[in-house]
Amino acid sequence: MKKFYITVFASAALLTACEMEQLPEGGVLTEEQKNEVIADNPDKLQGDLNALKDNLIQFGTISTSTSTIHSDYGFPAICLIYDQGGQDMVAESHGYNWFMNALSFTDRIPTSDDNTMIWKLHYQHIRSANSVLTNLYAAYPEESERVGEIAIYLGQSLASRAFDYLQLIQTYQFTYQGHEEALGLPLVTEETTQDQATNNPRATVQAVYEQIMSDLNLAIAYLGDYYSSNGEISAAVAYGLRARANMLMGNYADAASDADQAIALSGATPYSRDEVSVPAFNDASAKSWIWGSIITSNNDVVTTGIINWPSHLCSLTGNGYTTGTGTNVAYRRLNSTLWERIPNTDVRKSWWVDENLQSEALNNAYGADGPVIGSTLGYLPYTNVKFGPEGGVLLNTENSQDWPLMRAEEMLLIKAEGLARSQGVAAGKTVLESFVQTYRDPNYTCSASSLEDFIDEVWFQRRIELWGEGFSLFDILRLKKPIVRIGTNFSANVTYADIAAESPIMIFNIPECETSANNGIPLNQINEVATPPVAIMQ
Repeated sequence: MKKFYITVFASAALLTACEMEQLPEGGVLTEEQKNEVIADNPDKLQGDLNALKDNLIQFGTISTSTSTIHSDYGFPAICLIYDQGGQDMVAESHGYNWFMNALSFTDRIPTSDDNTMIWKLHYQHIRSANSVLTNLYAAYPEESERVGEIAIYLGQSLASRAFDYLQLIQTYQFTYQGHEEALGLPLVTEETTQDQATNNPRATVQAVYEQIMSDLNLAIAYLGDYYSSNGEISAAVAYGLRARANMLMGNYADAASDADQAIALSGATPYSRDEVSVPAFNDASAKSWIWGSIITSNNDVVTTGIINWPSHLCSLTGNGYTTGTGTNVAYRRLNSTLWERIPNTDVRKSWWVDENLQSEALNNAYGADGPVIGSTLGYLPYTNVKFGPEGGVLLNTENSQDWPLMRAEEMLLIKAEGLARSQGVAAGKTVLESFVQTYRDPNYTCSASSLEDFIDEVWFQRRIELWGEGFSLFDILRLKKPIVRIGTNFSANVTYADIAAESPIMIFNIPECETSANNGIPLNQINEVATPPVAIMQ
């Protein structure tokens, strides 16, 4: 497809209130001119459509100052915020760990940089989706006109917006079930006016999910069976997002069905045991990936050198905070009690080095160099080697690895849990055992007999399989679990008494940038400002 660009003056109606002072400037087309241009050549929308991909990997969402910029590299940074704020990703909370506030739960406050970045990135992404929808609905007012590429553009924009609201609602309020009437988010759609944006109250959790499901249902209708590459939103992605939403809402049979559709339409298959017996999870061309952010050498997050996800998460890069600081502060490690639970026959145990800094994954990938990598690079026990360097080349200085947004493995785990909850444990067990035995551990047998035990087993599999990909905190919230760090390898200054399920500190507060600009959210309607836990100095 040819790539044309038009400069669109995004109206304030498409923005969240805290972005009202950041309207982009440039050439302005009248609405009539825009509609004519789009109708004559829909490819001219490509600039806005590109933003649906680029916003997720943008550099400098909130600031370019040195005090904030080093953790401001897009959605992969947000995933690291979530995982550092749980119980499975261990790191030090000082020095070169730019995510130490997430680790200590001090970033939940309205003024924190982490909080502001999460909010702004997703609402900027919503703005891009709303811009496409506004222009296309105006240019093609009749439903009968919304076919072919126009239908695809609409479907991708609707699914993008649903993705953002699904991420945000899990960040700023407790899980759907039991909290349907709790205050959720201000909803901003293509129909929101400027006056409404500056006086936009928090919709209830149920209303936010209704918007999510409406967008996804329409996206699925528009996308049909569309698939181009796993670097963009396809019908499979829309089904996968609806599978996530249905699971959160307790629509378990529908969640399993949607997950199945996501796999079928994408043709995705899990990574094989051989493929994950070396550091991987960095290339969107993998058959496992249903959706991912494709990152190239000319992306801003790569040209910065170290302000990107491999710098903070890949323990094998030649240019990052992990390997380049001369200390072990920035390495991300696995909770030691979780690592001990992984059977030795499970290939995933090699995604982290053992207590002797050894890993079969390193040996398989780097031969004679494998056994000395951990000691040479200053690893601590259970340092992750899940994520490979660019091109698999040890100490490659180019951090242009892709980022996974949805994989077949996640969908299979949703399917297993959804079937168990809707059809019985046996149905879920069949799916789970088939996946693990075929792709991870040939000796695996699921011993769960009750539904509760089976749900915990799926959660265990998710904790291993999806580690580092931004799911762990949301799983804790959805399953209403406590956060447990006692008796693990967390440092004493971030080891706390168990944080009870649905403790206020688990969710974020509406950021100050929004409440200061949006009169619809008075201070008495923000979440409880929770006090961070006090460390148990062991």
